[in-house]
Amino acid sequence: MNVTELSLPDVKLIEPKIFSDHRGHFLETWNAQRYAEIGIGPFVQDNLSRSVRGTLRGLHLQNEPNAQGKLVHCVAGAVWDVVAEVRKGHPNFGKWLGVELTADNRRQLWVPRGYAHGFAVLSDVADFAYKVDAPYSPKDEVTVRWDDPALKIDWKIDPGTVLLAPRDASAPFLA
Repeated sequence: MNVTELSLPDVKLIEPKIFSDHRGHFLETWNAQRYAEIGIGPFVQDNLSRSVRGTLRGLHLQNEPNAQGKLVHCVAGAVWDVVAEVRKGHPNFGKWLGVELTADNRRQLWVPRGYAHGFAVLSDVADFAYKVDAPYSPKDEVTVRWDDPALKIDWKIDPGTVLLAPRDASAPFLA
């Protein structure tokens, strides 16, 4: 696998080695030893969401003591995946990065604890899988407004037609 450190500290893009032939392809999506060597895992839960084109999920994170790290990838379709630094006082506060994750490119993104995370669906339908290193804790969950002007995130979808959950639509701004 090829691991690339991205512009936000500890955020990693992982490109698994894909073995292809006339029958299709094979790849390893998780190997505890290999991922531990790059500081990822162990995990306590796997999640899968299915969303339609224009759906935007996020920006979500969990605060300490139940912060979550996430290893995410797109199983079917395509998403624009976003990681944002929203911790007050952090030198990268307000910075974000985006990566296209697709069923074809098979890329994975490691979202370390403390970062806000979200994705927008670019295809007709997308199945999005993620492993988390801590259980879901509703009392520690924080949602940041997806269209916060302080972040200026380009979600790669038409903001006038975005599909949101009520909690994402009413999430507070950073300010």
